[in-house]
Amino acid sequence: MIKRFGLLIGIIVVFLLANSIYVVPETQQVVVTEFGKPVQVQTEPGLYLKKPFINKLNVFSTKALDYDSSPYNIYTADKKSLRVDNYAKWRIVDPLLFLQSLRTETSAQSRLDDIIYSILREELGRYDFVNIIRRDRSSIMEKVTHNANLAMQEYGIEIIDVRIKRADLPEENERAVFNRMISERERIASRYLSEGDEEALKITAEADRQVVELLAQAYREAEMVKAEGDQIAAQIYNKAYSKDPAFYQFYMALNTLKETMSGETTLFLPHDSDLAKYLLQIR
Repeated sequence: MIKRFGLLIGIIVVFLLANSIYVVPETQQVVVTEFGKPVQVQTEPGLYLKKPFINKLNVFSTKALDYDSSPYNIYTADKKSLRVDNYAKWRIVDPLLFLQSLRTETSAQSRLDDIIYSILREELGRYDFVNIIRRDRSSIMEKVTHNANLAMQEYGIEIIDVRIKRADLPEENERAVFNRMISERERIASRYLSEGDEEALKITAEADRQVVELLAQAYREAEMVKAEGDQIAAQIYNKAYSKDPAFYQFYMALNTLKETMSGETTLFLPHDSDLAKYLLQIR
């Protein structure tokens, strides 16, 4: 009976010790409450004691947490509607303040959604669409991160970073922009084609002009060569005629006959012509 009682006492002691000791890992921080009132805050890892069954452990992460919003529309300074999808990195730096103001991460996500959306809408509304898309996004997001961090300090939260995942035009505006881009590209293509056709006509005209000039120059040179050849031939003929006039006349008659006769040709010659005399002599 005494052994059983001692065993029971031992079990009770172990049970009380188990409910009196808790461990805080490196990735967690704990706020201990007693009947809903905070009594301890443990942010350093280690082994700690609490009142069993009376104290409650409220555990929060020390790691960076993700906030991912749903896409929403924001109007820019030039009245363009922009569909923005953003995210943020945040962490709990004051667990007691966080517990007193928001209590849970779900409530924190909801509060982040309201504050970041409000700040992002206000900041983006100061810039034109082109500046947001192309040039100033980095500096804009630095301002949004800074202002959001200031706003969330009263909740024990630090905003590490706020970024835009996507910033697109609404679907109907996107189609209109794409249509304008297509029209602009078609206009540019038509202009290039027109300029190309004009340039091609210029090149063709220039080439035709050069061809005419080259042909005229070649004709002149050919005529000059031909005239020079005729002159040389005449000189040769004159030299040949002066050496043997009879042979020259005979040679010229043969050339005349060669040029005149082709195929079956009937030739009528006066009997006193030089060609007739030579042919009659041959016969």
